[in-house]
Amino acid sequence: MVQRHPAPSDLEPIERASRDELQSLQLERLKKTLKHAYENVPHYRNAFDAKGVHPDDLKSLADLAKFPFTDKKTLRDNYPFGLFAVPREQVVRIHASSGTTGKATVVGYTQNDVNMWADMVARSIRAAGGRKGDMVHISYGYGLFTGGLGAHYGAERLGCTVIPMSGGQTEKQVQLIQDFRPSIIMVTPSYMLNIIEEFQRQGLDAAESSLKVGIFGAEPWTDAMRGEIEKRAGIDAVDIYGLSEVIGPGVASECIESKDGPVIWEDHFYPEIIDPETGEVLPDGSEGELVFTSLTKEAMPVIRYRTRDLTRLLPPTSRAMRRMGKITGRSDDMLIIRGVNVFPTQIEELILKMPKLAPQYQLVVSREGHLDKLDVIGELRPEVKLTDSETGALARELEHHIKTYVGVTTTVKLQAADSIERTLTGKAKRVLDKRPK
Repeated sequence: MVQRHPAPSDLEPIERASRDELQSLQLERLKKTLKHAYENVPHYRNAFDAKGVHPDDLKSLADLAKFPFTDKKTLRDNYPFGLFAVPREQVVRIHASSGTTGKATVVGYTQNDVNMWADMVARSIRAAGGRKGDMVHISYGYGLFTGGLGAHYGAERLGCTVIPMSGGQTEKQVQLIQDFRPSIIMVTPSYMLNIIEEFQRQGLDAAESSLKVGIFGAEPWTDAMRGEIEKRAGIDAVDIYGLSEVIGPGVASECIESKDGPVIWEDHFYPEIIDPETGEVLPDGSEGELVFTSLTKEAMPVIRYRTRDLTRLLPPTSRAMRRMGKITGRSDDMLIIRGVNVFPTQIEELILKMPKLAPQYQLVVSREGHLDKLDVIGELRPEVKLTDSETGALARELEHHIKTYVGVTTTVKLQAADSIERTLTGKAKRVLDKRPK
């Protein structure tokens, strides 16, 4: 059985440290990281020199703002191993992105990196209420994607029993949950909805399963989505955050006792929030783009990596480290529809407030003449039976809410349950952009 609320004795000393103690450790590790990158990665030496900065210029944490950013283009320009700071022979693991928007981004890990990663995921599972001996069902994809193996090594490090299911085979997912009776599932929130729907197709109630905790990541999701999953699956849903360029899952994770935003494990990853247009560092509490600098990575340190995720830094609550707010969108996938900035999560929030609509949707962007057009494809819940005129009225109601709260005119099309293509693994395809390139 999962212990929901850890006692102080369960925490590592750094999770209870004072702000001064934590910042002292961060500064010490940041100096080493900048020196390591400068001396061993030609890109960073050239970038630092071009900006007129040297690792010795870092006297305080605020001085990090003097150093250049890293982004996906940097990783692609140095494909495959140009950002490695150790000889390739010392790299024990390689992961890579899918490369769907360009050349794949490659990351490498020394044995110490793999150990640190496992420690951070173990810390994250413990923050979610997991304990040694708990059974963890992992439905993140295995392979080059960091989700499956990252979750796997972390769960084993904590001493859990791991079910390495991976994604897909949804019927079998339900069968194994029923047969093995895990208490924790690690999966994307969109695929968890698929699993819940499969329970229903089999005449089962997901809320009656053995699952007590869901650790969800790999895609943005809203508090409304959390409520939907918790109600239908009868679990506590907590948010884990990570990205392969920084380490993988386990950069930050929510604590089950507060569920008030993922705690950033600041002893290994230093966060900043910047204005995505100017690059200026913003104060805590301001919304902007999240930037990370690794503090302990050996194989591939990252300096001021621009995640493109839009969020804000929040003060500590359950742990000594700062939290990140829910991701409201991305600075590079924001839709601009007739001059209006639109994030998919804004529309998701409105859909989930309408009890007759299922939490599945797609946004289809096209162009009519010189103007962009946004169609919102939604689904009715399986138990909802409406006439055509009633369905039309419900669609117009959602159009009105989107116009009122988001500020853009849309055409809403509501379809029967299960008519939108479901993701079998990984992240939901929420946006179909059919505009001419």
